[in-house]
Amino acid sequence: MNRTIRAAVCTVAVTGLALGLSSCSEAVDQVDKAVDETYEVTYEVTGKNVDSIEFHGGGGKAMEPKVESVSKPELPWKKTVTLRGIMPAAVMPVAADPEGAQITCKIIHKGKVLEEQSADGLVTAGGCTAESPITG
Repeated sequence: MNRTIRAAVCTVAVTGLALGLSSCSEAVDQVDKAVDETYEVTYEVTGKNVDSIEFHGGGGKAMEPKVESVSKPELPWKKTVTLRGIMPAAVMPVAADPEGAQITCKIIHKGKVLEEQSADGLVTAGGCTAESPITG
């Protein structure tokens, strides 16, 4: 009788361990996917008197993205970039002369506007920042 009980307990323990390990494996797979998966966004900046545009272009690390810059952009300006994992999309138009500056920025993913900001007289626009669509 003791042997039967021990065998049943061992079977239950092994089954529980296997289920627990498969849950951990699924969590690791989800983290790997969130870090490695790529997505495309299109940045759009419209307005007038914009001196430069800074944006996350896909380089660098997820939480320390490389910032790229365009000086004296012709408006309307549009750029499509590929970002990785949890890297946030961000575009920051800058107007050195706030008088008469009118700026609108957008971040678009698969036809959907993730973020849009507009303002007049911005010295340094806060710009648009959007969470990665991969994070949910």
